[in-house]
Amino acid sequence: MFLDIMPVLFAAILSALIWDYYFIPPRFTMHVSSTEDALMLLMYFLIALVNAVLTFKIRQFEKAAVQKDEKEKVIVLYNTLLNSLSHELRTPIATIIGATDNLLSNSNKLNEFDKHELVHEISSASLRLNQQVDNLLNMSRLESGVIQPKRDWCDINELVYSAVNKLEGNLQDHIVKINIPETFPLFKLDFALMEQVLYNILFNASLYTPQGSTITIHAKTFDYITKDKWGIDVVSNKLVITIKDNGKGFPSNEIEKVFDKFYRLKNSKTGGTGLGLSIVKGFVEAHKGTVELLNIAEGGAAFIISIPAETTYINALKNE
Repeated sequence: MFLDIMPVLFAAILSALIWDYYFIPPRFTMHVSSTEDALMLLMYFLIALVNAVLTFKIRQFEKAAVQKDEKEKVIVLYNTLLNSLSHELRTPIATIIGATDNLLSNSNKLNEFDKHELVHEISSASLRLNQQVDNLLNMSRLESGVIQPKRDWCDINELVYSAVNKLEGNLQDHIVKINIPETFPLFKLDFALMEQVLYNILFNASLYTPQGSTITIHAKTFDYITKDKWGIDVVSNKLVITIKDNGKGFPSNEIEKVFDKFYRLKNSKTGGTGLGLSIVKGFVEAHKGTVELLNIAEGGAAFIISIPAETTYINALKNE
């Protein structure tokens, strides 16, 4: 099952010899006294060899299938990277080059407003470029399996506001409501990973919801009972963060695919790698949590992130 063909053949031959030595009369010799026993030993030997060879061939076929599957994945990744380089990466780079060239060559002809607009374009393009590079690097980390959350006490208010502030320019035409009590407990999470989770969801909402849409971020915590290895009930804590909007929602026939790698909704904007939400799922699952996407009956969509995590009510104690 595990070794190459030579050890497998050796084991087959050895098993036939051991059977002859211990079980075929006369026992404890290599002599075979009857024709019937000789034929039986020969058949055993042949069957052992055939079994060994077939097992080895099956392993070869399985290995070839795995290599083919990996090759197909590499081709998909390669094509996606090419698409990303030709659209999502090339566009902001061209914007940065054009704006800086204008600033350098026409500095004396530009008024302060024009200079401010060019600097704003450079800033926006740089942030867009940084987002795409981050997504590619994060997906590479997820694929390699090297991501291990570095948990520390996190203020959920600080976590949410940090992600929102990084998207201030993207969310300027949206209404963002944050409903998290000041006395909300601290949770042990990886701040950087969870910030990226919120960032990707909010960035997605800023792109695909109409101007003037409302994005609401709500956090709550509750206790649930689990059993330890001795069957004793243990009270554990869970953090639930909900991000919802009142936009158009997701097509019902595509909602289960949005977390797949490289998947992009039909009729969505050109460009993009389709990695943002798959990274969200990967980072949440690294915390042993789940993320769910639902369409809201009255319009819009809601992302529900549930993460079991150690908590403390130190915030509440400070305010008492």
